[in-house]
Amino acid sequence: MNTRHAGTDGRMGHASATGSDIAMARLLELDAEVLASYIAELTGRLAELTSSAPARILDLGSGPGTGSLALARQFPSAHVTGADISPQMLHRLHERAAAHGVAERVTTLETNLDEPWTEISERGPYDLIWAAAFLHHVADPARTFTRAFEQLRPSGLIAVTEMDFFPLFLPEDTGFGRPGLEARLHAVTNTQPPHEWAGSLTDAGFTVEERRPYEIRLDHAQAGPSLNAYAQICLAKLRSHATDVLDADDLAALDALLDESQPQSIAHREDLRVHTTRTTWIARRP
Repeated sequence: MNTRHAGTDGRMGHASATGSDIAMARLLELDAEVLASYIAELTGRLAELTSSAPARILDLGSGPGTGSLALARQFPSAHVTGADISPQMLHRLHERAAAHGVAERVTTLETNLDEPWTEISERGPYDLIWAAAFLHHVADPARTFTRAFEQLRPSGLIAVTEMDFFPLFLPEDTGFGRPGLEARLHAVTNTQPPHEWAGSLTDAGFTVEERRPYEIRLDHAQAGPSLNAYAQICLAKLRSHATDVLDADDLAALDALLDESQPQSIAHREDLRVHTTRTTWIARRP
């Protein structure tokens, strides 16, 4: 994922560097911690589809590098370039690469991906391009797909992933307000149709090999110790978009759940779980 804020459609997205980069980096890192099994499954699928181990990988809109590091783990001989507009995010990626012992294989590139890809081209060509929750926010997706096609070696792969909806965490009855609070919150904030990139990939010259949906369901134990912090940040993000569209009673209940001083707050609950879906389009340059 890149560094844009979550939009009012309830999806995690990307934007220009802002003062909220630190908070967004934390959200993206928690996302990767909680959904580690899904990320491992996805990168493993890419390994199955590559005829030989990729030597050069490009992570478009890398943010703090959750994708870059996952790809470096999956492909231990690859060099990964994380490209992002935010120097703060790239600094965090550099720190995390060093902490994971892969700093010599994971490098950063500060660039506006809506501008010409001169520096990206200088580091290519690439065997694999990764774009997670990023392409729906570029100024011209068709142009971006064309540029990605040009940067790939023949038979190289591109993997484009979108979050279909923000994760669900809460039980039906939270003990605050009316049951079904989270469903109503999603109904008023997730109002955009899902993304579909198969046609755009084909138009750019790619051969789409698969459109792969991933349904993620994890209970509290499976999600691990980061779940409460992840849920707290995600639901606070949705709350920031719900002020004018959610009933006052529901807003009050949600505020109580977000209040860490409350014993039944999201920060302390043991009945949280994760349910979300993500879709990946995997395509090849002929």
